[in-house]
Amino acid sequence: MARYGRGAGKSVKSAMRRRKHGTLRSGKHGKGGKVKSRKQAIAIGLSEARKKRRESTTQEIQLIGSALARNCRARLPRRPAPKPIRNGPTKG
Repeated sequence: MARYGRGAGKSVKSAMRRRKHGTLRSGKHGKGGKVKSRKQAIAIGLSEARKKRRESTTQEIQLIGSALARNCRARLPRRPAPKPIRNGPTKG
């Protein structure tokens, strides 16, 4: 089962609290109806976390870090290739 980071947990906790108080609303800018479903409240909390870029777990951060390291290594300037030796006609 996927686990989410601490920031995502805070967003979900906030959404659950708003649902209990009756202030959590669905839709863009809260134009929809009140959210009564627990699952919908969790989905809204995770969506808000994604918008704030808080969702990633520590494992994801490690994977992203290693991918960035690989990309950095690939982008390092390489030594230029040696010029080929031409064996043309010799004067003699």
